[in-house]
Amino acid sequence: MKQALLTLLFSLMFLFPALQGQMPKILDLKEQGKVQDAWLKERFQTLLPALMRREGIDMWILIAREYNEDPVLKTMLPSSWISARRTTMLVIFDRADSLETLACARYDIGEIFKKAWDPEKEPDQFKRLAQLIAERNPKKIGINRSPLYGHADGLSAFHYQQLLQALPDALEPRLASAERLAVGWLETRTPSELAVYPQICRIAHEIIAEGFSEQVIQPGITTTEDVVWFYRERIRALGLEAWFHPTVDVQRASPSANEQNRSFSSRPEGSVILPGDLVHVDFGITYLGLNTDTQENAYVLRTGETDAPEYLKQAFTKCLRLMDLLTEGFRTGRTGNQLLADALAKAKAEGLQPSIYSHPIGYHGHGAGPAIGMWDMQNGVPGTGDYPLNPNTAYAIELNNRVFVPEWNKEIRVMMEENAVFDGQKVYYIDGRQNQLLLIPRRKSHLGK
Repeated sequence: MKQALLTLLFSLMFLFPALQGQMPKILDLKEQGKVQDAWLKERFQTLLPALMRREGIDMWILIAREYNEDPVLKTMLPSSWISARRTTMLVIFDRADSLETLACARYDIGEIFKKAWDPEKEPDQFKRLAQLIAERNPKKIGINRSPLYGHADGLSAFHYQQLLQALPDALEPRLASAERLAVGWLETRTPSELAVYPQICRIAHEIIAEGFSEQVIQPGITTTEDVVWFYRERIRALGLEAWFHPTVDVQRASPSANEQNRSFSSRPEGSVILPGDLVHVDFGITYLGLNTDTQENAYVLRTGETDAPEYLKQAFTKCLRLMDLLTEGFRTGRTGNQLLADALAKAKAEGLQPSIYSHPIGYHGHGAGPAIGMWDMQNGVPGTGDYPLNPNTAYAIELNNRVFVPEWNKEIRVMMEENAVFDGQKVYYIDGRQNQLLLIPRRKSHLGK
């Protein structure tokens, strides 16, 4: 009976999505490819030259092979490639007036990287790469090796050894880590990307609202795991990807329930969702090569209730205040650790019980850039927490605040996460942020008591 009811609910959702609100337009794959390829061309023309000059790197070498992708190289491939082929080598050389972009490969790689290797003339691909480097005589050669960022550590040990063997001795001292160049490339969003990012975040918000509604949740029957799998199926039905498995959990009045102390390293146990529950989701999608990471909260109305209890709304408001204290401290050049320490100090001075673990977002869900705390590192994050804030970068503002609720005789943990952009002067939420609890079921304005 339960399974049949859930199947019916899911079917109604997919047949009548208008019941939930207006889902933004989602491009088909061909249209998505055109957009992503246009963005890539724009990034090479307007963003990368400045980043290379900022870091003093006049040549950037990226090497990867099928099934062992370099995270940066993957973002530079045309939409029709999807992954590296055989051994893929990209050479980016700053000629001062423009970038020269070559593929040490058998063929062009999209419109940007032009073929620069003829195996009939030189069978050894690494030897040909060394020739391309020597002919241009760069002052500083960036390679993707990094002790801090996996995003910037894509050059395998084998390929590094092959490069050293092929490179003339005089050029070897010019090799340097391209860590900050790679991070800059990954973290910086262009105007074209920022124009579309709100739509991507709106899609995520709409899907969350669908799941946190009476169209999916029947209190007393639906479990948190049912909602998790609704989200997975809904994402797939829309032609999108989930970059992590969603989490749905509840906190409730029972003092014996200890869900507020669950470690973030373990998934919550499945629970039947009941009236009076505070329900929370952690959810992320990938669309057009960009990611979202969102946590929102809902309240399941009890019989006779038309709104969430005031004590829960007050707890929710305190967590919004914590978000404000964090984002008000964003300044170009400040590090993630400085932001963390400042926000925590201010929050505690106001009587909050905060925990902050915000992170960059963009090409990757947990993106490259300054780490602003981790759930188990509230005194700062060595290395990545020392990276500075730069303009036109996006973040998942992720945190929680604990509040003792006398009505439940227990402490609850209000968890929030919304996507935002730092434009160099201020922080703004890409598609706004949840400023009140979602209600299950939604109240209808034309229905009275």
